[in-house]
Amino acid sequence: MRKILLTVLGVLFIVAAIFVAKFLIDNKNKVKPVAPKVIKLVFADTVKNSTIPIVIPANGNLTAKRRFELYAEVEGIFKSGSVLFKAGQPYKKGQTLIRIEDSEYYASVQSAKSDLYNSIAAIMADLRLDFPEVFPKWEAYLRSFDLNKATPKLPEMSSEKENYFITGRSIVSNYFNVKNLEQRLSKYMIRTPFDGILTEALVNEGTLIRSGQKLGEFIDPSVYEMEVAISKSFASLLQVGESVALNNLEGTEAYTGKVSRVNGSVDVTTQTIQVFIEVKDEKLKEGMYLEANVEAKDEENAIEIDRNLLLDTKEIFVVRDSVLDVIPVKPIHFSDTKVVLKDVPDGSVIVSRPIQGGYSGMLVKIFTEQESKKN
Repeated sequence: MRKILLTVLGVLFIVAAIFVAKFLIDNKNKVKPVAPKVIKLVFADTVKNSTIPIVIPANGNLTAKRRFELYAEVEGIFKSGSVLFKAGQPYKKGQTLIRIEDSEYYASVQSAKSDLYNSIAAIMADLRLDFPEVFPKWEAYLRSFDLNKATPKLPEMSSEKENYFITGRSIVSNYFNVKNLEQRLSKYMIRTPFDGILTEALVNEGTLIRSGQKLGEFIDPSVYEMEVAISKSFASLLQVGESVALNNLEGTEAYTGKVSRVNGSVDVTTQTIQVFIEVKDEKLKEGMYLEANVEAKDEENAIEIDRNLLLDTKEIFVVRDSVLDVIPVKPIHFSDTKVVLKDVPDGSVIVSRPIQGGYSGMLVKIFTEQESKKN
């Protein structure tokens, strides 16, 4: 029985070994599956060099081109007028802005004018006798003298003797004293030099105004200027009178200005140059914040792409026979989102959107309208 059992086990072992050997031989002859190559879809554009305008973005606040600050040069009570002295109040040219009580000072001016008149009248008899040839002009001067009007200019001296005689009677010194008083009297009333609007009012009617006190600010709202800082590298390219596109921060309003002035010096700290842009529009207000696009120059044989497509090595991706490659380029100008490049051959197929994990030699397929419909 033992021999029979061993014989049966041996036969079974041999049969099992045959089946295992056959299985291993069959599996060895099978071809292992090849992993499929991954082809990435990319967006691409065909290069066509053209003339690209170099636009310099800038921003700033509007200020009135014509403005002046109101200061008092005399003291007195602020008298009320026909128009309230309030911020936002419009005025016409020549209209009274501020009138300060001047009755006391006006009386002193009239007294000085009267003294001048009397001193001239006192010498008329001597002039008739000693200088009959000049008597008529001084007589005409006295007749034109009006205490309620500005003092007329003294007659021209025709000889040294006349000059010595008139000066010796203190008439010339009295005349200039009167003119000085009249000049100061005019400071009690401030008139508008142009049509405009009061933007700041720091005093009210009835208050005491002191010499040197600031009273307010007055501007011409028809013309504004915006000061912007431009890199010194574009200083030679900016031209006075050049058109500038402006818009508000929301992008809902667009305006057109022009370069009115370019500073002749460069800021040593920022290495920028001041440029003043003039703009006119009824919708504008002083203090508004605007964005400007100043056209510096036109770059020929260049292209413009997104900044994130330019590699740190100053190269960009191109597609050649479904394979990703890189070519060197020459950046000319950078803006916030764009870069202007040169040395990119016409007809080159460049990648137009960033590729995550892209590298030279990667298999790619250009994204087409058919691919878009499939998706």
